Amino acid sequence: MKSFFKILRYAGPYWVYAMLNVIFNILSVLFSLVSFGLFIPVLQMLFNNLPIPHTAPPIQMNVDALKENFYYYCGRLLEKFGSEKLLIYICITIIVLFFLKNLFRYLAMFFLAVVRNGVVKDLRNDLYLKIMILPLSYFNEKRKGDIMARMTNDVQEVEWSIMSSLEMAFRDPITMITYLVTLFIISPSLTVFVLVLLPVSGFFIGRIGKSLKRTSDKGQLRMGIILSMIEETISGLRIIKAFNAIDFANKRFRHTNNEYNRLMVRLYRKRDLASPLSEFLSACVMSIVLWYGGKLVFTPGNFLDAAAFLVYLGIFSQLMPPAKAITQAYYNIQKGAASVERIEHVLSEPEVIVEKADALEKKDFNHEIVYRNVNFSYVQEPVLKQIDLVIKKGKTIAVVGPSGGGKSTLVDLLPRFYDCLEGGIFIDGVDIRDLVIRDLRGLMGIVSQETILFNDTVFSNIAFGMENVGEDAVIAAAKVANAHEFIEKMPLGYYTNIGDRGTKLSGGQRQRLSIARAVLKNPPILILDEATSALDTESERLVQQALENLMRNRTSVVIAHRLSTIQFADEIIVLQSGKLVERGTHNDLLEKNGVYRKLYDMQSFV
Repeated sequence: MKSFFKILRYAGPYWVYAMLNVIFNILSVLFSLVSFGLFIPVLQMLFNNLPIPHTAPPIQMNVDALKENFYYYCGRLLEKFGSEKLLIYICITIIVLFFLKNLFRYLAMFFLAVVRNGVVKDLRNDLYLKIMILPLSYFNEKRKGDIMARMTNDVQEVEWSIMSSLEMAFRDPITMITYLVTLFIISPSLTVFVLVLLPVSGFFIGRIGKSLKRTSDKGQLRMGIILSMIEETISGLRIIKAFNAIDFANKRFRHTNNEYNRLMVRLYRKRDLASPLSEFLSACVMSIVLWYGGKLVFTPGNFLDAAAFLVYLGIFSQLMPPAKAITQAYYNIQKGAASVERIEHVLSEPEVIVEKADALEKKDFNHEIVYRNVNFSYVQEPVLKQIDLVIKKGKTIAVVGPSGGGKSTLVDLLPRFYDCLEGGIFIDGVDIRDLVIRDLRGLMGIVSQETILFNDTVFSNIAFGMENVGEDAVIAAAKVANAHEFIEKMPLGYYTNIGDRGTKLSGGQRQRLSIARAVLKNPPILILDEATSALDTESERLVQQALENLMRNRTSVVIAHRLSTIQFADEIIVLQSGKLVERGTHNDLLEKNGVYRKLYDMQSFV
């Protein structure tokens, strides 16, 4: 039940609708009780078990006086209309009361719909925001498919398993308590006997519920693996076909899918046991109540007569549906508890990259960027060691070195995708950890080797993250990025959809759109992460020209794979095994005959 209450806290903003639901549920229960309780004396008179009073007692505001007056007027109606007509009127009244009962029940569910869907909406919103806030290191350790499963399947499981149980939380306990109080009033001894029987059935239900939660947890984990496999297959379809690995991939997927199938068969068999088991136990309890209550009726001198017992059975029969509903809801909650825990695991994950409460605003860059004694590691092995670097405003710094030397990590620390473990990075003398994260990243534009585009129009991709951007500004940015010419030739120009991750475009076109996005943002600091390494010669020439347009009058940090593209840099730094081993201009580094010279000679030889 802890899982249920974790989700239920999301219902706070919808408390008005929840209260309306409770009010209408109470009215529904009251009209249901009235339809039974008010006719005990009438039935007793009809069966000649109660003498008809001939005088009305004084009306007073107490239970006995109201009860005696009700008996008196029922007696008058019985004398006036006779037993048969009075019975017809009773039936008509019951029909009206049941109509009102179900009307209020519908109104209760009408308002509950807002609570139910609102909670799921807020939960999904929180998950999406959390995914965007979590550090990149979190996603290096997790399968994307598993994260997608938590945001889709697990949230849907919460909606169907737990949120469907909100009806149980807001209606059935009220119904059961009200009915039980009424049953106590009619026959305390019989009701105590019933309450002794109920925990026995609850024991069997609880045992199956715990097993259901364990199976559901395994099933959700297996679904995460399946989604990961699907995502990896779609992304790597070219390689799968090129290596004739279709049968291999299909066999691996079928094995995982079969395991998931076996788990779900077990899960549904356990879940589907809830209804027949609870119905069987209800029938057992009902039979025992019928036997024990009948025994009380036939016992001379007992306070329970036949009419009261009939009404007792009627109310008790109305008690069983909410009891069964609570049983089914308990199974649903146990099934959904595994999903709640998987969702909670994401929501409770520490953010790591935290903005200080008194963070400073910074809208401009004036002097320099300083890396001071920076150390960083992802796990145990250090990635950056004792990095000291000064980048003056307006200068272009190139970062080169062997693969795995820490080049990308060095620039990822600047926009706080990660935080350094020791030392600090300062912009204009202020530690970047003291700045508003939005302001810090607003100072930077990033063009990476892996071009990230979205399944949207060219216009939306260039203007991504910016509001109220005019078409003229987008076109101007595209011209600077050498992209305007090919965009105009597209079917709908700037309003052409470019497909998932820009698959309708060539590599050079995608990169130029990415550059146009950075141009439109117009950042004072530019980060280029091997932006031309994956392009052919013609595309590289166009992209390189666009990059030179973009870098003009900006502070730039360039990660370079092809050394021929960074000979113009004001300073080149060489990273090897996480250490800054060389620095200087292109010519200076060639004369040193060190690591840079080896890299340069290898590329020249090639």
